[in-house]
Amino acid sequence: MDITSPCVVTLTWTLSDAQGQLMDQLDEPVEFFYGGEDLLPKVEEALQGQRAGFETHLHLEPENAFGDYHSELVCFEPRHLFPPDIQAGMQFEGLPEGAITPDMPDDLIYTITEVYPEHVVLDANHPLAGIALRIALKVLDVRGATEEEIAAGSVGDSPLALIGGPPPGQTLH
Repeated sequence: MDITSPCVVTLTWTLSDAQGQLMDQLDEPVEFFYGGEDLLPKVEEALQGQRAGFETHLHLEPENAFGDYHSELVCFEPRHLFPPDIQAGMQFEGLPEGAITPDMPDDLIYTITEVYPEHVVLDANHPLAGIALRIALKVLDVRGATEEEIAAGSVGDSPLALIGGPPPGQTLH
């Protein structure tokens, strides 16, 4: 079966930065919805019309991956607004109640990057924002999408959640 929208492709990949440093490796095959929100547009473009067995290497600049890094999405909030057991790497949807930083978006996922006695550093950028990526991927299978998958525009949660979820509308899966 050729890869055309909508369908489900089963992929493995190796993700590295522009210098070749390994960032993520998906050895176990995972299904992705093709024609929805699961894949980055440049990845879909490379897969269009291909079949099981297809392999490719892509180089994606930040604007074609997870966007540019925006320093205005970093803020400092008082430590007392957070639970006692927080640590770097934890993520929260929106800022905590009582946040003091003005004009920060409420609908983003904030990652704690540093914890100090008096304040916490939060970053709403995707962890891969501003980074050019290299993706080596292999198509293992292609199948028709179910009605439920078509309605959802996805087959499930992103394996990229292990390295931080992308902003809405910008996912590799």
